[in-house]
Amino acid sequence: MTDGSADTEAALSGALPVGAQAPEFELTDQFGATTRLADFRGDKAVLLVFYPFSFTGVCTSEMKALQKRIEDFQNDSVQVLGVSCDSAFVQRVFSERERLSFPVLSDHWPHGATAQQYGVFDDELGAARRGTFVIDTDGVVRWQVLNAIPNARSSEAYVEALGAL
Repeated sequence: MTDGSADTEAALSGALPVGAQAPEFELTDQFGATTRLADFRGDKAVLLVFYPFSFTGVCTSEMKALQKRIEDFQNDSVQVLGVSCDSAFVQRVFSERERLSFPVLSDHWPHGATAQQYGVFDDELGAARRGTFVIDTDGVVRWQVLNAIPNARSSEAYVEALGAL
């Protein structure tokens, strides 16, 4: 499932497909704690939101939109995780400044390794592209969207995707 735009269709080439087993990851959050995809297996679905850079216009607006509607996304059965290649120190300041209540993970080192596993790393930019994955409690990708760098994603699409679980 995608949002249907031409930019998204072109961007999806190489992204982890729906139905694939989501690659395991172990990343540091904004407070220095380790977060693993396996932490949620059998318990919660995951809304995994990759974004290029903290403190940039579109990325900030997307994360603020998630926070504004966090009750629509995160609950007893779903965990929201934001991911960029920024350091954990940058993620902390970003999450504090924007008052983000969900984990913001650092894919800083090895640089972009998790984004690469999910097929959303932009080698030229050196950062994640705007990829979002809904991963079920069995660790299977059930939905994805990948927008070109300048194009924000629709948080409404997340509600629909999570509702289909």
